[in-house]
Amino acid sequence: MYDGIESPGRNDECWCGSGKKYKKCHRDFDDKLQQLWDEGEEVLARSLLKTPADIEGIKLSAKVNVGALDYVEAHIKAGVTTADIDRWVHDYCIERGAVPADLNYEGFPKSVCTSVNEVVCHGIPSEDEVLREGDIVNVDMSTILGGYFSDSSRMFCIGEVDPEWRRLVEVTKRSVEAGMSAVRPWAHLGDVSAAVNKVATDAGFSVVREFGGHGCGIEFHEDPFVSFVELAGTGPILVPGMCFTIEPMVNMGTADIDMSDPNGWTVRTADGLPSAQWEVQVAVTESGFELISW
Repeated sequence: MYDGIESPGRNDECWCGSGKKYKKCHRDFDDKLQQLWDEGEEVLARSLLKTPADIEGIKLSAKVNVGALDYVEAHIKAGVTTADIDRWVHDYCIERGAVPADLNYEGFPKSVCTSVNEVVCHGIPSEDEVLREGDIVNVDMSTILGGYFSDSSRMFCIGEVDPEWRRLVEVTKRSVEAGMSAVRPWAHLGDVSAAVNKVATDAGFSVVREFGGHGCGIEFHEDPFVSFVELAGTGPILVPGMCFTIEPMVNMGTADIDMSDPNGWTVRTADGLPSAQWEVQVAVTESGFELISW
């Protein structure tokens, strides 16, 4: 096969774990993938596709991830520190037998990313960072439960926010919704990218190039990288079983970013104007997609 993985014999058990014979399960599916590969399409290795059992495991992880963000939403307000948010998320996960995936990931020191105002991503929670009236903040978290990873983030407006800043937050959310609407089997990942980008740029904003979404489920970050500046009809084929995040980072000003923070993590807009990000995790199905984490 195109991915170098040997396929089972016709009457052997299918690779997906269904217990069915290969000829009655994924044989035609694999033939279609091979045909697309032969036609020059980009097709992900079957090892990256999630089985129904995998999806159920990811959904259990996502239940914790979504619940933690719901808790943040119910308690976040002016006067809260980003360190408070980190403690909320950490304790919520641990109390449910889960682990915050961010904690110690490649040296990241906290359980969640808190990105305030001009911070594009990877803001590190701090006792010294107090949320104030008018701030916008992205809370980005990932959870490990039973060996499965879930990942999502939300934006929060603290009190009365400048109308243009609030519009940035709302447009970014609509861009994610447009991206989800473009997820359908046998389309291209670039269709998702283009749908996201159009909503953001039509509103007069810009989309960060260097960061994007990613495969997620068995590992924290898997292939494919999900860009939000690619053209429709390009990129990998969307295949049932793919599980990935849609998480555009949309800037009010230019798309340029500043990665010079000495902590090695925090990314800011180059022009100091605010940035917004929403993130969802989806799985491609036979008929469209399933929203896993939000």
